[in-house]
Amino acid sequence: MRYYRSSLLLLAACAALAAPLALAAGGGGGGGGAPPSQSIYDPTIDYQKGVDAFAAGRYAEAAKALKKVVAAVPANPQANYLLGASHMALGDFSRAVKPLATAVRHDGKMVEARRDLGIAHAKLGKAGKADEQLQALKMMQQQCAGGCADSAKLADAIARLEAAIAAGPQASAAVAPDVRPPSAEALDTTYVAAVALINEHRYEAAIAKLDAALWAAGPHPDVLTYLGFANRKLGRHDAAEAYYRDALAIAPTHRGAIEYYGELKLERGDVAGAKAHLARLDAICGFGCNEADELRRWIEEKVRSAS
Repeated sequence: MRYYRSSLLLLAACAALAAPLALAAGGGGGGGGAPPSQSIYDPTIDYQKGVDAFAAGRYAEAAKALKKVVAAVPANPQANYLLGASHMALGDFSRAVKPLATAVRHDGKMVEARRDLGIAHAKLGKAGKADEQLQALKMMQQQCAGGCADSAKLADAIARLEAAIAAGPQASAAVAPDVRPPSAEALDTTYVAAVALINEHRYEAAIAKLDAALWAAGPHPDVLTYLGFANRKLGRHDAAEAYYRDALAIAPTHRGAIEYYGELKLERGDVAGAKAHLARLDAICGFGCNEADELRRWIEEKVRSAS
């Protein structure tokens, strides 16, 4: 497992200087290199704007920035949740439902998203839909059995959602958010810790750290690539593919994502797909790179074992 710091560890400094962050063409899973064209939209910039506005209570401004992030990376649960929470804080529950539902769909364990989605439905008079989220939270609480890290959070979420259902749609006041994403300054430590856990093959723990990094950084391709890698090692191929696709949608020349996505294709028996990824790497690298060499080795071993 190769570890490249790339631009991710500069994110805190870039945010502090209010300077745009150039996306890495390789880090987080396969090398450095030149950044992609400046015409490529970088959602981490608007994500940081949205988080800063959210933390300052400027929810309309936060929603405007986060809407751009969600348009670029529709499956990102953190940006969707913060967008929905911004609408909740503005008292616009009908607009809150879609991003909150998206957050739940892509991260069913996000307690805050299930709670707020249920509250939004309750505020809109949709008690049945609110109860669906309540029952999901109670199932999570039952599985937790008081011994998981989210035990207290689940109990509070259930109590608040039950109160919202009991109050009904007449209680239409805005709902102030109680989530504060970690600062960009915490990103460096979190990211390094996640990579260390991956190197120790502690993939579940690494995913938890990487999720925390997503809250701080937004949908950064380095973090997404490592999330794809960790999920792939746990056999969660669909989740891994989604992360790789998101990383490459943001940074099409991200060598780590291309390599690991190619390896995933091999694991699924798609040799032609892996070779297509190798061709992309050869075109990007020019005089060669570790990512192309590694994927080529994987392909050769796969073909040799099949013969």
